[in-house]
Amino acid sequence: MHVQIQPDPVQKLTRMGDVTLYEPAGDTPHAERVSKRVPRQGPDLADCISHVQTPKGSKAVLKTMVTTACEKNCYYCPFRAGRGQMERLTFKPDELAKVFDDMQRAKLVDGLFLSSGIIKGGITTQDKIIDTVEIIRRKYQYRGYVHLKIMPGAEHDQIYRAMQIADRVSINLEGPTSERLQALAPKKDFNDELVKMLQWAGEIKRSTPYRLASLVTQFVVGAVGDTDLELLSTSERLYRQIGLARAYYSAFNPVTHTPFENIAAVNPQREFRLYQSSFLLRDYGWDVEDLPFVDQGNLRLDVDPKRAWADQNLRQAPVDLVHADREALLRVPGIGPQSADAILKARRSGTLRDLADLRKLGIRAPEHSAPYVLFDGRRPPQQLPLFG
Repeated sequence: MHVQIQPDPVQKLTRMGDVTLYEPAGDTPHAERVSKRVPRQGPDLADCISHVQTPKGSKAVLKTMVTTACEKNCYYCPFRAGRGQMERLTFKPDELAKVFDDMQRAKLVDGLFLSSGIIKGGITTQDKIIDTVEIIRRKYQYRGYVHLKIMPGAEHDQIYRAMQIADRVSINLEGPTSERLQALAPKKDFNDELVKMLQWAGEIKRSTPYRLASLVTQFVVGAVGDTDLELLSTSERLYRQIGLARAYYSAFNPVTHTPFENIAAVNPQREFRLYQSSFLLRDYGWDVEDLPFVDQGNLRLDVDPKRAWADQNLRQAPVDLVHADREALLRVPGIGPQSADAILKARRSGTLRDLADLRKLGIRAPEHSAPYVLFDGRRPPQQLPLFG
C-alpha cells in the first residue's frame, strides 16, 4: 500500500521557495529581487527570506503564501488555475504561524509578508490570512513587522481587521484601467472589486483615530499595452484620493505554460523610471501633466524624468536658489525635499554663493544641479566636457 507522506511546515516553505519574487515586501523592490539571484545547489529555506527596507527599518522578512493553489486564471501568473507545472502546497493558519514563530525566535527573520492564491473565494482565503496573523500576534505575542495581501472580493470588515493587525496591506490593481485588467486577469473586476476595496481602505484609515496599516498597490507593467501615462495617472489619483503610501511597479516577465509565455520581458529600466516618476507625484508635489512623456504616453528610458523635464524647462529659465520658493527648488535635479529645506534654512542665516555652499548643506553632487540654477542672478561655473 502506497502511503503519501505530507511535508512538514519547514519542508513546505522550502519547496515553495521564492514564490513571491515579483511581489515586493519593502521599500527597495529592485534590491529584493537582486538579492535572490545568488545560485544555490537546491531548495533552501533562505529562498523564502528577503532582506528588505521597511517603515520599521531593514529587516529579514519571511515572504510566503497560505497556498499556491488558485482558482483564478490570470494570464501572466505562475499560480493560475490549470498550470500543472506549479506544485500546490497549502498551510493551515496554526502551522504557518508556528513555523514563523520558530524562525523568528531563531533570529532567522523579523518580519512577515503573507500572500496567497485564492481557493473557495477571496473571503475564505482572506480569513485564513487574517487567522494566521491573529495567532502570531495573540498566541506568540509577535509585535514586529507584518505586510498582508488583501484578496480580491474581501469584505469591508476583513480589510479593517487586516489594517489593525498589520503594518502594511496591499490591494493590488494589477492593471491601471478596467480594460487593462481584463486583458491581464479576466476573472477580476477593476471597479466593483479592486477599486472599491481601495476606497474602503482609504475611508477606514481616514475615519479611525488610531494608527492603522499603510496602504499600497501594485501594477504589472507592460504585458498588455499599458502606458506609463495610464499607470502614473492611476497612481496619482490613489495618492491624492485615498492616501496611498506607495505604488509598486512590477516589470512583466513571462512564465512558461501560461498564455503570456511568448510575450517579451519588459526592460527593468522602465520599472525604475516609473518609480522615479511616482515619487515625484507623491513627495515633490508634481502633477502627472508635468511629467515629460514621449512616444505615445511613455517615459524616456535613457534619462530620469526630473532631468528630462529640467532640460526642457530650466536650461533657459534656471531657478534662482537665493529667491525661489520650495516648490521651485524641488524642480531642480539633485535637490530633494531635505535639500530644499536645508537651502531655505541656510538663506535665513546667510547667503548662498556657489556650489560649494550646496555641498556644505549635504547636497552630494551639486554639479548635477549647476545647469539649472542661479545664485542671486549669477550662473555657477560649470566644468566643460573634455570632448566636444
